[in-house]
Amino acid sequence: MEAFGRLFGSMFSKRPVVIGMIHLSPLPGTPGYDGQKLKEIAFQACQEGRIYNKYGLDGLIIENMHDVPYMKGKVGPEIVAAMTRVASEIRDSFDLPLGIQILSGAHKESLAVAHSTGAQFIRVEGYVFAHVADEGLMESCAGELLRYRRNIGAEDIMVWTDIKKKHSSHSITSDVSLGETAKAAQFFKSDGLIITGSSTGQPPSPISVQEVREVISDLPIIVGSGVTLKNIKELSVTSSGVIVGSHFKVGGHWYNPINEEAIENFMEAVHDVSTLRR
Repeated sequence: MEAFGRLFGSMFSKRPVVIGMIHLSPLPGTPGYDGQKLKEIAFQACQEGRIYNKYGLDGLIIENMHDVPYMKGKVGPEIVAAMTRVASEIRDSFDLPLGIQILSGAHKESLAVAHSTGAQFIRVEGYVFAHVADEGLMESCAGELLRYRRNIGAEDIMVWTDIKKKHSSHSITSDVSLGETAKAAQFFKSDGLIITGSSTGQPPSPISVQEVREVISDLPIIVGSGVTLKNIKELSVTSSGVIVGSHFKVGGHWYNPINEEAIENFMEAVHDVSTLRR
């Protein structure tokens, strides 16, 4: 598809692409916020970005993971302002592709932040079909979101979409296979498909990745959870790239500080995989 060739393909020259997740400290107004100044939150995010850049990652994505419990489908203006501040400072510091995700399901807000800061993609959950998440029932957003993207002139921003998103029950769509869900997302003009395990830090099965690749040949497929040094080779065989957060933290837990040794070892393994794929 045009989006794959023009955007993803031109932005990332090698495979597998590695995107480092930056989990921002709790933002103002959320239950976990401890009074930390925004400039300090942005500084910490930029420090993590520098580490990822040092070890040759291909891109970054920022997420308000610490803002639990999440709002469903919206956030306040204070979160949009904070995410914009952080994204702007990261964009000013690194020449790396940047993605935005605002939990939970605040996709128009993510797109607005990306558009105003020069970020290149957003991560979207609940793009097609409905599912029951821990925030409640979340319905598909594709039609409204892509019309909003057109209205604000942000069509150069890629929309990467989780299918069968983690932290959700899929019993109401249990008769719709992962492959069929992927085809629905493609039909609704997704720019990239993200496959995850059942929760943060849990990988999808390689069979799941293969199932999607067998029916989708012209969109990037990104593994979005549970990627580690042990499974990178297996999970990257048929995928275009990976988003890594938990594995790059101390003890493999997303809420801990960055572990540089884990990043270095992982990127060495990725180099070996990239060499084999040439």
